[in-house]
Amino acid sequence: MKKIVPYLLIGIVLTAAVLLIFTGDTASKKKLDERMSFRKQDKIPYGAYVAYESLRSLFPRSSVSAGNNSPGNWDSLSFYDEGQALIIISPMFFADEFEMKKIIRFAEAGNDVFISTSILSEDAKNVMSFGISYVDVFQLIARKDPKDTLKVRLEKPVFSNTKTYRYPGKRFDTYFFRMDTSITTVLGTGRDVDTNFVHLKAGKGNLYLHLAPMTFTNYFLLRDDNIRYYEHILSVIPPGTKKIVWDEYYLAKRRSYNSPPDQDNKGWMSTLFEYPALKWALLTALFTLLVYALMEMRRKQRYIPVVAKPKNDSLDFVKTIGRLYYDKGDHKNLCRKMSAYFLEHVRNRYKLATGNLNDDFVRNLQFKTGIHEEEIRSIVYFIRDMETAPAITGHQLAHFHKQLESFYNKT
Repeated sequence: MKKIVPYLLIGIVLTAAVLLIFTGDTASKKKLDERMSFRKQDKIPYGAYVAYESLRSLFPRSSVSAGNNSPGNWDSLSFYDEGQALIIISPMFFADEFEMKKIIRFAEAGNDVFISTSILSEDAKNVMSFGISYVDVFQLIARKDPKDTLKVRLEKPVFSNTKTYRYPGKRFDTYFFRMDTSITTVLGTGRDVDTNFVHLKAGKGNLYLHLAPMTFTNYFLLRDDNIRYYEHILSVIPPGTKKIVWDEYYLAKRRSYNSPPDQDNKGWMSTLFEYPALKWALLTALFTLLVYALMEMRRKQRYIPVVAKPKNDSLDFVKTIGRLYYDKGDHKNLCRKMSAYFLEHVRNRYKLATGNLNDDFVRNLQFKTGIHEEEIRSIVYFIRDMETAPAITGHQLAHFHKQLESFYNKT
């Protein structure tokens, strides 16, 4: 057997070399970079290079700059001057109460604040008295879906152009299901005519909240004539504005909350596999070690009988009841029972109160379980917003079940 090993290893190396030669072209083909960076300098599909560079042509008389300081610590903006504009584009807007007060105070002084995001912190929603639906957004973060296409439009009478703009990229948008109509003006809608763009008056200034940040990415703006949507949506900022600041503070802050996977932080194996030669060298080495281990494995003890795993009859009963509800199409009721079981599990095992499903609850559960915070946030937000949703589809039910199964398996 030992005499055969050298020849076997030589054959493996030659096979790997042949595969490397004939598959090198395929491995070198570029794939679509799906990182959702939203950064002004990024020219990738979901960067914001086009949006930022277009500001100077849209506002030729304005001073355009970028910043990344927290509200109240801006370098170029002042609470005592008028005619300024703050633009914040981020998939997640995790402003606390103190930061929201600073932003509103800035607007009340006679300035404009434009925020485009999909997910708002509880403090931000409470300050502005908004209710936002997250039922679908977490399903669109990490998987491809034929329905994952974005459609937006502007509304009359503020805008004369009510054309629908779309592109085949990621949606990652949300919509308002509750707002104070006495102080809020609807400016735009998204899929199924759901409101996604509103205006609020703040003292002598204005605050605009937009829930489809993907419309500011390079992919969307360079598709067909979608740049017109960008021009119209920013026309709410007066052309005589003195200073315009593109703020990226919340792009940095979202990383502390374990933001949705934009692939900025790839693992070391993914980084090594970006180089074809190194990739095949590693695979060849791993395969060689596997063959060596298989050839050297010999039974050195008597056969150990396989012990059958005890059957879990209670689990079968639960599955039967679940299928009964599913066959009846009562998805929302089934989701309620799954949610109740999940919360009971959390109370009994981790000794956490489940009366207030907020960001603190998510962080405490993440600390005790060690599971990625975004997975827990997706489950908690679905449970919290489920009752306000008009209906739960079979697709949403299946996704919610997969999330719960993943949580139980990891804990």
